[in-house]
Amino acid sequence: MIDTPSNRTYLDDCLKKYGIQADDQQTGMLLKHLDLVVEKNKVINLTRIVDPRDAILRHVVDSLLLLPSIEGLGLADKARFVDIGTGAGFPGIPLAIMTECNGLLIDSVGKKVAAVNEFCKALGIDGFVQAQSVRAEELARSSANCFDVVTARAVAELGVLIEYAAPLLKKNGYMVVSKARISHDEISQGTKVGEIVGLHLVSRETYELPDDSGHREILTYVRDAKSKVKLPRNTGMAKHHPLA
Repeated sequence: MIDTPSNRTYLDDCLKKYGIQADDQQTGMLLKHLDLVVEKNKVINLTRIVDPRDAILRHVVDSLLLLPSIEGLGLADKARFVDIGTGAGFPGIPLAIMTECNGLLIDSVGKKVAAVNEFCKALGIDGFVQAQSVRAEELARSSANCFDVVTARAVAELGVLIEYAAPLLKKNGYMVVSKARISHDEISQGTKVGEIVGLHLVSRETYELPDDSGHREILTYVRDAKSKVKLPRNTGMAKHHPLA
């Protein structure tokens, strides 16, 4: 069981290193989510990380490194976000727990989506967070310009994520994504794609996870211009035929 007093203290101490304050209820919900994931992982392949401390670092803390950037956007209450490639609900569920924003967590794997909806119900957040089995391009055809924020963690190349995000975001909406060590070439590619689809970089924050668990960069882009090409393109085009 991950939700123990010692693990609550460990999580709180880790989060405080980044200026993130979770109250007792939030801490309990964050760890309960992990317990649900580990239990469901016995029947569905959701994660290879099941050691309690490792899971706290690489799932919860890693997800919440996006939180300071999102809180700095000055979003209205009940803002809407979409989490692309949510997997077992990361970073979408931890972000929803901490912000109470309305979240749509999407993944192409139906079994994962069903599990995430179970998690949301068990956590009592299903009134404002749901998961859906749909690809980003497909969602953009039915829900264009509907979201204040797009989030993603370890899903795709930066340029691909920027193309995914552009048609989903409202005007002056934001994409906030987490990457590990990112190359100059990937940043450059992202800049070129952003110029085409109407997004540009507004912040780049660098973090080190505790216990030498990894380097992270949180990149925030704003959609402040119209796309020069019609979006969304056909499913798979962003990945297999990049715009730049």
